[in-house]
Amino acid sequence: MAHITVHVHPRASRNALAVRDDTALEIWTTAPPVDGRANEAVIDFLANQLGVPRSAIRVATGASARTKVVEIAKLTPDELRARLINKPR
Repeated sequence: MAHITVHVHPRASRNALAVRDDTALEIWTTAPPVDGRANEAVIDFLANQLGVPRSAIRVATGASARTKVVEIAKLTPDELRARLINKPR
C-alpha cells in the first residue's frame, strides 16, 4: 500500500497533475470544494492517471483540507513512484 501527500487546488480552469517530489503531488481540479466533490474528483483523476480502480484509492487524512494524504491500496510505494515519473502530463 502506498501513501502520498496531495495538495489540491479546487475550482481550477482544468484538471492537471504536477509531481512535487517522490512523496507529494499537486492536483488542480475543476470541482468545487463542496460536499466532497473535490475529493471525489481527486480520486477519479488519480485512478485514471495511475491505472488503478477507483475503489483502491481513499483520502486517508485531510478530507476537508487542501493538503491530504491519499492511500493507494493496489500499489507499492515503488510502483507509485514509477507510474508518476513515467506518466506523460
